[in-house]
Amino acid sequence: MVETGLFFKISAWVVPILIAITLHEAAHGWTAWKLGDDTAYNLGRVTFNPFRHIDPFGTVLLPGLLLLVSGGSAAFGYAKPVPVNFWCLRNRTRDTVVVALAGPFANLILAILSAGLFHTLAILPEAVRSWTGAMLYASIIINLILFVFNMLPVPPLDGGRVAVALLPGPLGAQLARLERLGFVIILAALFVLPLAGGQIGIDLNVFKWLVIDPAQYLLGVIAFSVGL
Repeated sequence: MVETGLFFKISAWVVPILIAITLHEAAHGWTAWKLGDDTAYNLGRVTFNPFRHIDPFGTVLLPGLLLLVSGGSAAFGYAKPVPVNFWCLRNRTRDTVVVALAGPFANLILAILSAGLFHTLAILPEAVRSWTGAMLYASIIINLILFVFNMLPVPPLDGGRVAVALLPGPLGAQLARLERLGFVIILAALFVLPLAGGQIGIDLNVFKWLVIDPAQYLLGVIAFSVGL
């Protein structure tokens, strides 16, 4: 029973994670392809095959290590980024924004669809109803977190690319320089700040403020909208 319960929990989260990251990256590649850049298409990245988007370190090893270090309370990971040659886009500024937004908004749409599918649980066989409900709930949470997180205006996140494209030249260039340090900044905000705050008695859970709380708000809006 323990093994069955463990498999139930892992599979209910792993499946929607794979779907979420696959749709996110495929949306970037497909949008870039339709707007003039066929780089991702030629590399086989405009696909729903999750193995084309999984990064062995970022998708598997890093989240596992962080879960182990944090005692299962926090994790962070990433998929293999879809390559985009922004110079090939028909309208570089506008299309850069559209390509960047395609991934997060694909996750938002998937979260809404997952919420709507809760209404189908009543017609499913009892043997799969519980697992499907757990998977749909995980899909909503995962996709909302991915949507909010990726919209943060920090390169190399999608929101950072949007900000770089929309800001005046000098400001955009300065923000773009953060891309090489972007993941260091993100990891520090996720793990170092909360630990440091705990040592001095100050709540510095930046991830909760900027990602979890907005995702929970969106969860409430979506649940109300689909009649849950």
